[in-house]
Amino acid sequence: MAIIATSNHEDALDIVQDSMLRLVRRYADRDADQWGPLFHRIVQSVIRDWYRRTAVRNRFRFFLGQKSLRDQSDETAAEEDPIEAHFATAEPGPDVQLQQQQAIRQLDAALHRLPLRQQQVFLLRQWEGLSVRDTAQAMGCGEGSVKTHFSRALKTLREQLQDHWQENEA
Repeated sequence: MAIIATSNHEDALDIVQDSMLRLVRRYADRDADQWGPLFHRIVQSVIRDWYRRTAVRNRFRFFLGQKSLRDQSDETAAEEDPIEAHFATAEPGPDVQLQQQQAIRQLDAALHRLPLRQQQVFLLRQWEGLSVRDTAQAMGCGEGSVKTHFSRALKTLREQLQDHWQENEA
């Protein structure tokens, strides 16, 4: 989630590390079964903090005529993408590899275009496998809100990826 939110491997690792430290410092006395939702909530908070800091830094960079952090991270993301790295070392033929890489790029781009809350809900529910209740607790919102954001994210992703996925199924 942090990699998708930041498009930068190093920033994502910093976010996860900071989140782990906050979890240990503040919630070590809680039951272990509560740690998962608490950790995801902390990660979401740290990601929001990262966006705020990045926005402020980018304003100063804009006035100084430098590239924004987001532009810089987009350039390095393609070089360091772990999903692309996996497919680059896979054994399928070049045509299958190309299709897989294109599919991953399109999915990644579609995820980046989602609003932040929809992106977070989708990643927590679909990739992390959290329940609606755990996702709501992690994000600090109601279960209905989680369902709405997840539904909207799925609808948007289906619309944006529809042509590509139908071509590959045929």
